[in-house]
Amino acid sequence: MSVASVTKFLTAAKQDEDLRQKLKAAMSAESCVEIGQGSGYDFTSEELQTELDKMPSEEVAKIINPGVAPREHIEPR
Repeated sequence: MSVASVTKFLTAAKQDEDLRQKLKAAMSAESCVEIGQGSGYDFTSEELQTELDKMPSEEVAKIINPGVAPREHIEPR
């Protein structure tokens, strides 16, 4: 598990519409990790959150779900 892996995953998500759609449908950070693992990336939800915290919220909203109920709102803290 590594921060480099989550960084590569988020970069891929910015470029891949199918991956972005899967992330927008995710119900939680753990769901995002499962999507990443299914795409060959190995990282934890904590590593994902750390990287999301570094990004502007507008950028996060382009790749991760907007937090519409019943979804968990995944965003930088």
